[in-house]
This record gives sequence, structure tokens and C-alpha cells, in this order.
Amino acid sequence: GKGGGGRPDMAQAGGPDGAKADEAIEAVAVALAG
Repeated sequence: GKGGGGRPDMAQAGGPDGAKADEAIEAVAVALAG
């Protein structure tokens, strides 16, 4: 799997789309959860 902390921060910095950043963070959280 693709692990790694701090990736959501990179997603946020990647663009002004707050909603997409939220989705990225949630996706990472779900992936980490199992």
C-alpha cells in the first residue's frame, strides 16, 4: 500500500481546491484505517 505521513499536507499545498484536499485527506485516513 501507499503509506506515509504528511501526504495530506502536500495535497493541500498542491492547489486551491479545498474540497479535493479534504477528499485526499479522507482517502488517506481510510487507507490507514484498513
